[in-house]
Amino acid sequence: MPDVRLASPRGRWLLFTTVLGSAMAMLDSTVVNVALPRIGRDLDTGLAALQWTVNAYLVTLAGLILLGGSLGDRYGRRRVFVLGVVWFALASLLCGLAPTPGVLIAARALQGVGGALLTPGSLALIQASFHPDDRGRAVGLWSGFGGIGAAVGPFLGGWLVAGPGWRWVFLLNVPLAALCVPVALRHVPESSGGPARGRFDVLGATLGALALALLTYALIEAPSGSPAVVPAAAAGLAVAVAFGYVERGRPDPMLPPDIFASRQFTAVNLVTLCVYAAFGGFFFLVALQLQVVAGYSPLAAGTALLPTTALMLLFSSLPHSRLRSSGGTPIGALADRTGPRLPLTVGPLLCAAALLLMPRVGEGADYATDVLPPLLVLGAGMVTLVAPLTATVLASVDTARAGLASGINNAAARAAGLVAVAALPLVAGMGPEAYRVPAAFDAAFDRAMFLCAGTLVLGAVLAFTLVRRPAPDCPHPECRTHGNVTAPPLEGGRREG
Repeated sequence: MPDVRLASPRGRWLLFTTVLGSAMAMLDSTVVNVALPRIGRDLDTGLAALQWTVNAYLVTLAGLILLGGSLGDRYGRRRVFVLGVVWFALASLLCGLAPTPGVLIAARALQGVGGALLTPGSLALIQASFHPDDRGRAVGLWSGFGGIGAAVGPFLGGWLVAGPGWRWVFLLNVPLAALCVPVALRHVPESSGGPARGRFDVLGATLGALALALLTYALIEAPSGSPAVVPAAAAGLAVAVAFGYVERGRPDPMLPPDIFASRQFTAVNLVTLCVYAAFGGFFFLVALQLQVVAGYSPLAAGTALLPTTALMLLFSSLPHSRLRSSGGTPIGALADRTGPRLPLTVGPLLCAAALLLMPRVGEGADYATDVLPPLLVLGAGMVTLVAPLTATVLASVDTARAGLASGINNAAARAAGLVAVAALPLVAGMGPEAYRVPAAFDAAFDRAMFLCAGTLVLGAVLAFTLVRRPAPDCPHPECRTHGNVTAPPLEGGRREG
């Protein structure tokens, strides 16, 4: 039985190292976007390389995050977590030293592998180590501090880019890992999921990541007219079909097809795909728009995005009957009373309204009148939808599969984001050098915002027509504070004391 108490020195060290490790990956998901214009300028590269700088990381992270959690259960959660931190740090070092765009992109793919190991591992360590009486509070602190890390990411990225340079966006992870690893080895107990059962679905993970990579390649390279685009797209679709076939035939699949027998689970994941595709595309482009068109410095651009994540941190908590006495928010209380359909419909519509206001952010945009209002509306929309989204995912499956359901939903959100980053510039008509020409980028940005708003409206329609009220005794989220704008919170499987 896990026996670490939160108030003990060991408990505090355990919480510290898991927060620090997961914050490395969470920071990286938000901090890099602010650095993209400087990366492109210093490495003299086009828009496609900037898209790959974001997507190479997301391809491996989304494709392997489910497998990463299983590795910890089999070989030891602390061992795999430490391996993930070291791997992530070494890949970050390679990113920071990259002499060419190709090396940077390859290093970012390696970073995603490390993120897939350490992100689920940090939560699993908390759930496996803390005493049952302290586990819920420990998970809440882990998610809260992680949300703070995600919130300060754009600001920190802007400060680093404007000061010591964009390479320090990546190099900063090395000293953080040097602090995290010794603490983990000294203070974190090892744990595992018991005797090994079944086989790892390495083939499924490989096929999933390969399908994402091929389709992403086809979308990013399409504007260049490369003859490899059509074969890559065809191969990506073929591999995706093979992935589905393999998962249906394996005794221990990474992505069990029968989990989608729940219509509620399928519906909420369709909503997830829509909203996080829009968010992924928006946060990729807005950091460029603020710097390339509006003329903001990297620090100003990063700081400009803080209100959205600040609102999420302050108001995203979702109470339920066992925790209502500890407080909560009006949005959480509303979701408990009305069910998830209303907030999952209203939230995307608010976000769509925010993106329809973003074309005001043009040359010489004033922050108070042009930038801040849509970001506040966007934050309000994300507050409205994120917690009910997670709660509905958990409520749509058996308690024993809650961790798997959350992992699938998290991976779906990241996959949606990477497809959006690949496809949105193509659909909006951005050429390879668009980010170097403010007028051309501004026009394409406006078109992209309308496309993202339309995707959010589609998500709202799907939620209104398909999502239903869950059973009253369904599982509830433990990660009750969330500030990550690129994916919903990751929930672990429930462990008995």
